[in-house]
Amino acid sequence: MNITIRTATVADADLIADLSRETFYDAFIGDNRKEDMDKFMNEQFTKESLMKEVGAPGNIFLLVYADNEVSGYARLRENETAPEEIEIARIYNKTAAIGKGIGKSLMLACIETAEKLQKKMIWLGVWEKNQRAINFYKKFGFEKYDEHDFVLGDDVQKDWLMKKQLD
Repeated sequence: MNITIRTATVADADLIADLSRETFYDAFIGDNRKEDMDKFMNEQFTKESLMKEVGAPGNIFLLVYADNEVSGYARLRENETAPEEIEIARIYNKTAAIGKGIGKSLMLACIETAEKLQKKMIWLGVWEKNQRAINFYKKFGFEKYDEHDFVLGDDVQKDWLMKKQLD
């Protein structure tokens, strides 16, 4: 399998919005109420709001392709109040791409991007019940350092905040 990763441009906004919605829904519908998923998707995770993120200051989107077919993406987000840090705001693969090394390639690209930007820390939030993702992040040296609430529809969930120090 040939895996390639590229930085997205504003021209990719439609693709990223559709990919964001598909991968988020597929990742979490099995463990959440449909009503909560629908409310989140229709109020907070709309195609229009996602398209506006692409090209917005502080946002970097990476698209990953497996054999020339888009398989996933990551959204990195810089914060002016913490210029030494960068957040992996989202990192998702299509369901068919999970377990094929595509996520590993995408995570390595996120870390490489952070290092090129001379960040000292990279961090992310992950649902406390998403053990597969937590284990994945631990393999890359991420450690839990805090928690915060994430509201999915009407369901208040707990996300772990995990970080990795960079050299």
